[in-house]
Amino acid sequence: MLINCVAYQDGKRLADIEPDAISDHLARPECFVWIALRDATETELAKIKEEFNLHELAIEDARNGHQRPKVEEYGDIVFAVVQTLEFTATDELHVGEVDIFVGPNFVISIRNRCQQALLGVRERAEREPHLLKIGAGFVFYALMDAVVDRYLPIIDALEDELEAIEGQIFEPGTARGNIKRLYMLKQKITVVKHAVTPLLESAGKLTSGRVPMVCLGTRDYFRDVYDHLARINASLDTLRETIGTAIQVNLSMTTIEESEVTKKLAAWAGIFAVATAFAGIWGMNFEHMPELKWHWGYPTALGVIAATCVVLYWRFRRAGWL
Repeated sequence: MLINCVAYQDGKRLADIEPDAISDHLARPECFVWIALRDATETELAKIKEEFNLHELAIEDARNGHQRPKVEEYGDIVFAVVQTLEFTATDELHVGEVDIFVGPNFVISIRNRCQQALLGVRERAEREPHLLKIGAGFVFYALMDAVVDRYLPIIDALEDELEAIEGQIFEPGTARGNIKRLYMLKQKITVVKHAVTPLLESAGKLTSGRVPMVCLGTRDYFRDVYDHLARINASLDTLRETIGTAIQVNLSMTTIEESEVTKKLAAWAGIFAVATAFAGIWGMNFEHMPELKWHWGYPTALGVIAATCVVLYWRFRRAGWL
C-alpha cells in the first residue's frame, strides 16, 4: 500500500502529490519524487514499473522478496535490497526487507514483511535541506543508514545475552542448558550475519571504484555506512568466536561433572567390593564366624567389615572422590 508520495525541489518539500501527478513533477527541473510503499501489490508494482521505466528483473525481485542484500545497476537506475531485523515477542529475530529504486529524479522504497516504520528517515532528511538538495542519492543514503543503525541495538542485545550465559558457565548443573542457549544465540548471530555481510560488500561498491552516477555526490556518506557495517561485522565475528570458546568450556564442564560422578561411583564400588569380599570368605553358613566355633566370630566379622569400609571412605573422602 502507498504510504506517501512527496515531491521535493531545491532541498525543500514541494507538495504531497497523487500518483497520477508524478509524471508532471518528474518533468520539472531540479525536482525529484520520493515514494514509500509497504507490501506493494501487483498493481502498484506494475504501475511504478511503467511510470519510472524500471527493469523487469528488479521488479521481479521486489515482487518475490526474500532477496539477498545487494546493490545492482540497471542503466542509470540503482536497485538495492536491504534486510531489516527486529525481535519478536518470543525473542526471535524476524527478517524483513526494504527494496529501494533510485533514479536521477526519484526514490522508491518498498517495505516487505517489516514492522519498522521509515517515517523518521523522511523527517530527518527534511530537517537538513542543504543535504536533501543533493537529491535522490542522499535519500538513498538516509534509508540505508537508518536500516544499518537499527542493527546496533540488536548487536548490543546479543552481547548482553552472551554475557548472561557466560555468567552461568561455572555454575554446577547448568552446562547442558548453557550449550542449548549458546546454539540458539549462534543461530541469531548467523541471521544477522546474513544481513550484514552481503550489504557490506555492496556498500563497498558505493564508496570506491566506479560509483553509480546517482551516488557520486554522496560517496563520503556511504563510506560512513560502510564503516558502520564493517564494525558490526567485526562484532559479529567476535561474538561467534566467543560462543565457540564458551561451547568448548561448557563441554569441558560437562566432562568434569561426569568425571566427578564416575569417581564417586568408583569409590562406592570399591567400598562395597571389600565388604563383599569379606562376606564371601566368611559367609559360608558356618555355625560361628569367621572361623569354626568362634563364639564372637560373627560380630568380629561385622566389625572388621565396618572398620574397613570406614577407612576406605575416609581415604576416598580425603582424595576428593567423595
